Amino acid sequence: MSRKRATLKEVAEKAGVSIATVSNVFSGRKPVNDDLRIKVEKAAKELSYQVDRAASQLKSGRARVVGVLVPDLDDTFFTSLISRIEVMALKDGYDVIVASSRDDKQLEESRLQTLLGWRPSGIIAVPCSDTVPAILSREVGHLPMVLVDRVMPKSAAADTVTIDNFEAGEIAARYLVEMGHSDIILAASHLDIAPIRERVRGATLVVEQMLGRTPAAIGLGSNAERGAELFTHWLERHPLPSAVFALTNVTTLAVLTALARQRIDIPDQVSVIGFDDYTWMSARKTALTAIRQPVDEIARVAWERLQRRIAGDAADPYPSILNTSLQVRDSTRRLVPSPAEELLKGVEEQGADPAADAVKDRPNSIH
Repeated sequence: MSRKRATLKEVAEKAGVSIATVSNVFSGRKPVNDDLRIKVEKAAKELSYQVDRAASQLKSGRARVVGVLVPDLDDTFFTSLISRIEVMALKDGYDVIVASSRDDKQLEESRLQTLLGWRPSGIIAVPCSDTVPAILSREVGHLPMVLVDRVMPKSAAADTVTIDNFEAGEIAARYLVEMGHSDIILAASHLDIAPIRERVRGATLVVEQMLGRTPAAIGLGSNAERGAELFTHWLERHPLPSAVFALTNVTTLAVLTALARQRIDIPDQVSVIGFDDYTWMSARKTALTAIRQPVDEIARVAWERLQRRIAGDAADPYPSILNTSLQVRDSTRRLVPSPAEELLKGVEEQGADPAADAVKDRPNSIH
């Protein structure tokens, strides 16, 4: 015969505290000092007590649960984002329910309906397209929410947290052009997604302004294996570019896989700039130059914005736009001399000795 589930009252009696204290420990609604919290947790463990989320939800009207929706759990960027949000949620007394839309709008709608069925305190969502899901649009003003990554801040009716995607494209393209590269390929995932289009637009503008030509952009999708097949197919039918800028971490893997299959050396034959910056990128034999997204900052800002909305902040939607940076490593090769090398070459051609000239030109300090 199954044992009757332990109650909140039984935990309180065993721990020698009030029922309110036990409730605060598990709900996080009010702070509890460490000594009492340890007593409650020990008593709950000994009694095999499980928090009744459904009952808590009925009493409060909302569960201390936050829903997080992402397009793809195979994408390291999204799993990293979720991991960081979970840490902050736990610290603030929330549980996190995660759902993936698998980059499918119909599935996205279904997953959101499921998340909303929990009557969560709030939602952090990365839409699978430029369009905010209709089910979330209807909740604007009623449910605290923050939209992350795949959104256009100007058109969103909720708080947004994005990076400056246009600037990210500019940074990578300018670096490659200054290194002497002119035949540059932009390896995108889906060109119909706003952040990707902005990265392409930023890179394209730089190449057009500096070289007077337009770089080719190719779509490789959001699956690394399929992307590798598509890029391999492209390489077999086109001259080898001098450089590739991969616009997501998935397309970065796709590009590296395709180049390895074709036995194309990096950076001797092709220079590569990846996107995102994870441990494996610097752990490779040829460490990868990459655009780094501030994942920690994205998660922190998204969580803080959501907490403000949960607390009742009714201000107009606020767009948070963060900056990326370029991590220069070994996967990019310089094809032209740097300004310093050009200067040194000029000095050597003139037969001058910079050190001797410096001594000759130095004012005489002896009187």
